[in-house]
Amino acid sequence: MLNKLESLNTEQLSAEALRNLLAQAPDLAIIEDRTESTDSGVDLLLHIDFNGKPHALACEIKASGQPRHVKSALLDLKRYAQSRNEPAIPILIAPYLSEGARALCVEHQVGYLDLQGNARIVFPGFYLLREVAGKPKSERRALRSLFKPKSAQVLRIMLRDPSRTWRVADLSALSEVSAGQVSYVRNGLLDRGWAEVTSDGLCLSHPDALLDAWRDEYAPPAGDRTTYYTTMHGTSLDKALRQLQTELSQDDASAVLASFSAANWLAPFARTGTHHFYADAAGARRLRDTLGLEPAHRGENVVVTLLEDTGPLQDVVEPAPGIRTTSPVQTYLDLYASGERGREAAQHLRQELLQWTK
Repeated sequence: MLNKLESLNTEQLSAEALRNLLAQAPDLAIIEDRTESTDSGVDLLLHIDFNGKPHALACEIKASGQPRHVKSALLDLKRYAQSRNEPAIPILIAPYLSEGARALCVEHQVGYLDLQGNARIVFPGFYLLREVAGKPKSERRALRSLFKPKSAQVLRIMLRDPSRTWRVADLSALSEVSAGQVSYVRNGLLDRGWAEVTSDGLCLSHPDALLDAWRDEYAPPAGDRTTYYTTMHGTSLDKALRQLQTELSQDDASAVLASFSAANWLAPFARTGTHHFYADAAGARRLRDTLGLEPAHRGENVVVTLLEDTGPLQDVVEPAPGIRTTSPVQTYLDLYASGERGREAAQHLRQELLQWTK
């Protein structure tokens, strides 16, 4: 939570940003001597004149613009605006308001402004809308932290069935991460309005928004990427892949089809002559032996990524007997990150396999 000095600076910056924004509007004048801080339910009451008519802007200033904090502020603002003898235009101000937070403001008919430059203020005869691309560095850091490997293990499990409810202990056991890490993910999801708590536990309320944000901040899994060549193709390759899974289970090793190769089994769209795999160390050795892989610096048709973190190998599916691939969510993320052709394949896979009931 902000200390008093930080809070004061936020209020000063917010008031200044609002004045600067309104100063650019024609036929609008700010009545400076009637601008006052109040203890009656809002942080700032700004009086203006627009086309010869007086208006009051009732502004609530929040240190956090996350949807969870925004919801209560919107209700307080509307109650205050309705309780006045004279009408007031409710405005929410925060350092940054996400797209979801801004949508909440519009839904509740409350204006908004953030210090990033996003704004929407509407009253009779006046309409101001400004959208700024990008997110502040602090927000991007927070999102990237939410999508780091250990947190991602939790998210992949939840996205298997977004309507399922979870207890922290159950998620911790299944994802093989600490209860503290699960709680961190839980709070991040609740803050952004992507999850909700019911009497039965935590469940995702907006899985599509979560997946969109993850996609936009996604970094492919770190690992040692090696290229090979194999003479196998078609039915001979499929037969070898099925045999590979039997051998891997005997060795307690993992190697799965990934990216375009996974998509060819999950939701075929874009054909490619290169076969992609994720593997652990033992799985990579089995791949080389079973598929007869030869190192290739040019003309490769197999790419094996030896993962530093094996989280993606814990969330796999079997779209056909003996064929194991990365999950639809992991495959979608990898495809989207692979370029324009991959994005088309990713969109097709999402339409086929990642449509959740609203």
